[in-house]
Amino acid sequence: MNEVWNLNSIYTGFDDPQFEADLKAGEAKIAAYTQLASVLAEMEPLEALRQGIALEEEISSLAGKLGLYCSLRQSANTRDAEAVSQLGRLMGIFSTLAAPEAAFHQWAAAVPDLMELIEQDDVLRQYRFLFSKMQESSRYLLGSRGEEIMARMQLSGGNAWSDLQSYLTSTVPVSYRGQTINLSSVRNLAYDPDPQVRKDAFDAEIACYDRIKDAVAFALNAIKLETISDCMLRGYGSPLERTLKHSDMGRETLDAMLAAMDEYLPKFWQYLKAKAKALGHKNGLPWYDLFAPMGASSTRFTAEAVRNYLVEQFSGFDKELSDMVARAFDEEWIDFYPRDGKTGGAFCAEVHCLEESRILTNFDGMFTDVVTLAHELGHAFHNQCIFPHRPLNRDYSMPVAETASTFNECVVMASAIEKAADKAEKLALMESQLQDVTQIICDIYSRFKFEAMVFQHREAEFMNADTLCSFMREAQKQAYGDGLDESCLHPYMWICKSHYYGPTFYNFPYAFGGLFARGLYAQYQEEGESFVPKYKKLLYTTPIATAEDAAKVAGIDLTDKNFWRAALQTVADQIDMFCATLEE
Repeated sequence: MNEVWNLNSIYTGFDDPQFEADLKAGEAKIAAYTQLASVLAEMEPLEALRQGIALEEEISSLAGKLGLYCSLRQSANTRDAEAVSQLGRLMGIFSTLAAPEAAFHQWAAAVPDLMELIEQDDVLRQYRFLFSKMQESSRYLLGSRGEEIMARMQLSGGNAWSDLQSYLTSTVPVSYRGQTINLSSVRNLAYDPDPQVRKDAFDAEIACYDRIKDAVAFALNAIKLETISDCMLRGYGSPLERTLKHSDMGRETLDAMLAAMDEYLPKFWQYLKAKAKALGHKNGLPWYDLFAPMGASSTRFTAEAVRNYLVEQFSGFDKELSDMVARAFDEEWIDFYPRDGKTGGAFCAEVHCLEESRILTNFDGMFTDVVTLAHELGHAFHNQCIFPHRPLNRDYSMPVAETASTFNECVVMASAIEKAADKAEKLALMESQLQDVTQIICDIYSRFKFEAMVFQHREAEFMNADTLCSFMREAQKQAYGDGLDESCLHPYMWICKSHYYGPTFYNFPYAFGGLFARGLYAQYQEEGESFVPKYKKLLYTTPIATAEDAAKVAGIDLTDKNFWRAALQTVADQIDMFCATLEE
């Protein structure tokens, strides 16, 4: 089994004739779209809508294929100069799409009786949700010229600063025990069973940030100021309002979820303090032991072992899912191991042109890495559920994006805990799951609070690295309470987390996805096999409905705080079980 992903089925390289042919085709389609946008007023509306959507479908497919190949090449090796160059070239070409797209969308939004008109065409009818979003978002557009300017400026603005953060964090040398390793590798040591290894790795990680903190601080400041300016020019009340609208999610839902999380934070602090006590700490858990394994789970997995394990786990839930998991391993969808220059963390990218996905992970053989793979394979299954949609109906919003991934985690962990060989292994698995849930509640809440602080201050002042570190410490104190040792927090989380350098407020969707998935999994436990078709229909619905309407497929009201409380209570029950086990 190959340890790196296969991209040859997309293009065999930048010298592949099809790459250049697709690029030229993209330019031709953009030219045709630009021409169409200039004569909309002279055309019969229904025909103009048909032509515009057809061109957008073709452009979207070409841009997705080209852009994905470039970005996957760059993620696998940030020193791939050709990938960086081609990505810049590609972005320059497709940035010219902004002006005609804005013109077409503004024109379409103003078409009299638009929603009734599209019912006359089989293709247009499938884009009801897209057209309703055009009507809603048209008031935030800057006009064709303004959109083109913004798109072009982002190439040397936010996008470039994001690339800088990615490059610096993937290439910074880390001095650990006389060796030089990369940041992903040293962060993986946070899960090592040896407490001294964890402590030394944490100290080495913190020390390495001094090399890059000032440059990354400039990147963060620039990106956030660009976001503030964009919101002001477009008329959004705040960056958070813009994110919620782009997320197809209401503020009432976010407030209900955050209020429930606030109520349950002390329960997570109870877990952290119990773990700290078990590890011999008196003042809460120091950051370097946040991911310390407990119990006896020393099993190490090879890539082949992970394949067999996950296929078996998911076969009990749904054959379609387990078959896809087998394909992901057998057909080389996955890039497994950390290496110098490779982007840290993990992600899943949908490959529409192949109706497949590609997964990057920094696998180290621990059970936590198995869960990470299960998480990313959940994204791949979500992708598979929406591939039947037309090209412009395949993008789901950030909050629902974490649903299938976290549901996969629930499936794997529930099975693993149930089949645990003894109490020590069961404790290890329970603790591993609580680690993960604490991340999507406490840590995500700290990231949300940190980003809110940054936006609150950025318009009036430049925040240097020390200021950003102070904000991060304060956010962590609020989110983790007395569960962590305040003398040993992680002030540099703003450097290593790429989420701050991409979509605004890309944090609360993880809490949403985690809790939403837990609520769905509880429903699955009650309903059994009859739940599975409903679950797939929900995933299929996510690109063509708001988060609230998609949830209604499963009979859930997201604006009801009691739904979020019920999901959190399942975690609270696990925390009580964990604490009782430690006391035995």
